[in-house]
Parts: sequence; C-alpha cells; structure tokens
Amino acid sequence: MPKKLKIKKEIISKRVNSISKSGIRKFFDMTLEMEDVISLGVGEPDFVTPWQIREACIFSLERGYTSYTSNWGLYELRDLISQKLNKGYKLEYNPKDEILITAGVSEGLDLAIRAIINPGEEVIISEPCYVSYSPCITFAGGIAVPISTDISSEFKPTPEQINESVSDKTKALIISHPNNPTGSTMSKKELEGIADVVNEHDLIVISDEIYEELTYEGKHTCFSSLNGMRDRTILLNGLSKAYAMTGWRIGFVAGNVDIIEAMMKIHQYTMLCAPITGQFAAIEALKSCDEAVKEMVADYDRRRRLMVEGLDKIGLECIKPKGAFYTFPSIKTTGLSSEEFAERLLNEKKVAVVPGNVFGASGEGFIRCAYAVSKDVLKEALSRIESFVKDNR
Repeated sequence: MPKKLKIKKEIISKRVNSISKSGIRKFFDMTLEMEDVISLGVGEPDFVTPWQIREACIFSLERGYTSYTSNWGLYELRDLISQKLNKGYKLEYNPKDEILITAGVSEGLDLAIRAIINPGEEVIISEPCYVSYSPCITFAGGIAVPISTDISSEFKPTPEQINESVSDKTKALIISHPNNPTGSTMSKKELEGIADVVNEHDLIVISDEIYEELTYEGKHTCFSSLNGMRDRTILLNGLSKAYAMTGWRIGFVAGNVDIIEAMMKIHQYTMLCAPITGQFAAIEALKSCDEAVKEMVADYDRRRRLMVEGLDKIGLECIKPKGAFYTFPSIKTTGLSSEEFAERLLNEKKVAVVPGNVFGASGEGFIRCAYAVSKDVLKEALSRIESFVKDNR
C-alpha cells in the first residue's frame, strides 16, 4: 500500500488554517459515539417534512425531473417567493432578476459576502451570532468586527454600538432576527434605529431572517421593508426551519438587481443550482403548507414555555426567547466555563448542548439549548440538567 503523503500545514490556505472547526459540529459528532444521549445541540426541527411536500418531490421524480434548473432557480418558485414578500411586507421584487434560489441560507450568506466584500473591508457582526458569519467574512478576505451584547439587553445590538464600530473600512452589517443562538427578536422601532445608522454611513445590510416564521410574540419586521432599506438590504431566508426542510437545502436571497446579479455570477460557477427535487418540494410548501407551519410553530411555542420555566426552576438565568427555537441560559453560577459545562453535562448526564462561546466571545458563560425535540424529551433533559447543576453548586 502506498505511503500516505503528509501535507505540511503551510500548503493549506492561511485563511482556512486561521478558522476553527464548528463548535456545534464538535458536540454533534461526540453524541454519535454515545448511547442514550438527549441532543439539544443541532438546530434542526424534529418534525418530518409535511407529507404534501414529500409527495410533490416524489411526483417530480416520477415525472423525470432530475436535471439542472436555471442558475436562478425555477421561475415558479421565485414567483411564489415574490408574492409571499409582497403579501407579507408590501415588498416588490422582480422574480426574474431580484430573487435567487440557493442551496440553503448558508450558501446565500457566503454568496452575499463574497459578492460585496473586497480584501481588508470590514463587516460588523453582533455577537453572540451564528457560527458561519465570521468564517465566511474571513474566507472572502474581509475583517469581522464583532459587537458584544449581553443578557441585560436581551442580546440585541444598539444603534450606538453599531455607530461606534463603523470605520472608514466598514462595508456591511450582518443582523439576524429572530436570532440564533439567543432567540431574541427586534421590534420595528429598534430596527429603524439601526436603519438610521446604515443610511448615515452608506452601509449594506445582510439580514438573516431564516427564523422569520418562528416568531411567537409580536409581528416580524422584514428589514428590507423599512424606509430606504430595500436596495441596501440583502435578504436571506429559506424553508429549512419553518417547513421542517433542513435537508432539502432550499434557501433564497432577495435584493437589489445589481447585487443579486453579482451573487448569481458566483453561484453559477460554484453551485450551479439548488437541487431540482427540493425546488419542486418548496413550490408545494409555499402553495399549501401554511396550516402545517402554524401547527409546528404552536408546538414550538409550548416547548419554549416549558423550557424557560424549567430553566428558571433550576436557577439558570435566561431571557424568554421571542423567536427561533433556542434558549440561551447563563451557567455562570456553576463556576464552570461554557466548554467545561457542555463537556461534563454530556459525559456525566448524557445531554448535549452547545457552549455559548462558539457563537462569539460574549457567549462565554452561556449555553445554547435547542427545544426542537418533543416535550417528553425536554422534560427528561431538564431533569438531567437540574441534577448536574445541583452537583456543581
């Protein structure tokens, strides 16, 4: 057998070497090697994709739809998305060239950053935030500029913080609402304050709104719908969370025609198109699954209340999340770091959570718990966490 070549570290791109592996995946992989583990780690619905969506996919295969689509995605799907944005927010996007179908929101984020960022330009991100933001900025040669938030403000960035973080190199701002990992949301008034700063400094906003449908209190405000923000905003959204379609990899981006064209240029050379079966499934989802989404959201809401009450009983301070399906409790009273708490909880009580520090430095002292599992499983997880916390106080 030929001897394996040992690759020197210098051969790998410096940008890639500078990035750590995903902290979420680390704990997910650890659970695969253990039995009787309750996973509150990976943010994935436990619901099966509604039947009519799966049926539409099966029917598309039976009809022989197994080819590429247009790089832009199926026109019918883009048109339905255009109608949805118009109905929900009175936003008008031309399905022909202002909406792009992507392989999940993750690809949309990567495309957005690469399409607008030149090496050395800065992108402001509000931490704690989704683990992909900073690495994608680095891969594009940009510089991530984090804003630290805390539990006292429900982990929401303020216009003042953003304004103070702007330099002559700042190109863009990434916001996420409802937020992963904290579950916090922002009101229209709070977003308008951010929009004022964006206008003042001539910034582009990448608005990650994948958890839009999972809003439990108040009404979601689409950042693009704010005065003057339509052409300044790259709107990221998709079907993964609300429609329980994570594995189908269907996201979309809506925005200014010139920016979307630039994103499509990268997309056509690297991804070509999102899977055609997923696109047919997404068409059916948008046509007929509003009730199914409402039922799933109502169930998440019940789990949310159970989780918050349980954490409060244990004595772990936690904001009441108004969106997404995560709680972000403080574990500072235990005296353990986020990493220590998560590793020991997994090894001693077989409950998997994600340490808060993987979402940014301001996440230290917290853990992320996804309540996208059944109520019975949540109750057992809370019981095990309570036992662990009692052992460490």
